[in-house]
Amino acid sequence: MAASNRIGRGRSQLPTCYYEGFLEKKSIKDKMGRKLWTSLCGNVLFFYNNTKDNVYIEKLDLSDLVSVNDDRCRDRNLDAARFTLHMKNEDIKMIAPSLEARELWKGFMLSVSKLSVPSSLNLLPGQIHMMREIIEKEKIRQRLLSSPPPPLVTVQSDMPPCYHNVTRVEAEYLLERNSVRGNLLLRPGHDGTSFALTTCQDINGRPVFKHYRVSRSHEGGFTIALETPITCETLHDVVNCMLKKSNGVYVPLLMEEHYEKSITFIETNKENGERNVLCPKAPSPTPPVPPPKPVPRNQTSQSETNTHETAYINVSNAGEYEMDQTACPPPPVLPRLQAGEKKILVPPGYCKTTSQRNGLSRVPKNIPKCERKHVDISELLEVLNRRRNQE
Repeated sequence: MAASNRIGRGRSQLPTCYYEGFLEKKSIKDKMGRKLWTSLCGNVLFFYNNTKDNVYIEKLDLSDLVSVNDDRCRDRNLDAARFTLHMKNEDIKMIAPSLEARELWKGFMLSVSKLSVPSSLNLLPGQIHMMREIIEKEKIRQRLLSSPPPPLVTVQSDMPPCYHNVTRVEAEYLLERNSVRGNLLLRPGHDGTSFALTTCQDINGRPVFKHYRVSRSHEGGFTIALETPITCETLHDVVNCMLKKSNGVYVPLLMEEHYEKSITFIETNKENGERNVLCPKAPSPTPPVPPPKPVPRNQTSQSETNTHETAYINVSNAGEYEMDQTACPPPPVLPRLQAGEKKILVPPGYCKTTSQRNGLSRVPKNIPKCERKHVDISELLEVLNRRRNQE
């Protein structure tokens, strides 16, 4: 006996059900029997708590079945019919609701496990015919399981844009939800060796779906399986053929993939516990430094003049002028003179000398001491500016 948890396969994923009904099961490990809904799918018994359950709770593989014998023990329920399944590793006791049900269960179990109709059972002709049909189905099922799987359809690099790797149900849902974008798509077939075309049209407010099989032909290309088959060279031709036959009613479903434009995440607020969607702020790019503005020439000369005015001259000794280097910056460089041309700046009250020095360090000797006087700084700057403007 193989136990299964609640995440087993649903009924839609199990093999074809041959017979089902209530059985009370009791194994050596079980102290008391349990009445369960039992389904014979393929050569396996699946047990459910009730008829509405979709997921089985236990299963029993009948490939290990050796024999089935009736149990002659008396029971309070006179209608109950006991029988025992002798497996390779254990014996399992079963109780059917009636003698007829017991014979049917024994016949179906032995038929799928031995692949032959048991001759020792009391069965009606109709029941024997039904078991023969089940045996043929089981032989085909086991043959398919033992044979290697067919090669899967390889998705070509140049698939049509309307190709979607979805199932039959998913294709219907996709077309119904995106009817504005298109009503035809190409998808893989259910057997993995073919393709299928799925269409959707709205009739009186109700979607109507159609499915067309597209298989590979032995001569090459693809064939739309209709009453009059249509052969096309490529899958693109298959889609174009459907569009042409429908006079443009069918429109291929093209899905544009959506990508996020920014990074978002969900974070819990530590104060109130609320979860909010946050978007981190991107660092703003550093603006480029603008180039310096050009200064007009008249403004430049004025600023130079102001610079000259900020410098003041101290009279140190008799007639000797020195610049105070700590109080103001050095004076600006005057424009160069032409070769051979020299000009000497002389303050008021002093005469020009032939000395090679262009300075004011020496006092003219021809001026008497009584005529010597202190030089006004503002007057001296005014003279210097006037000389510079004349040049």
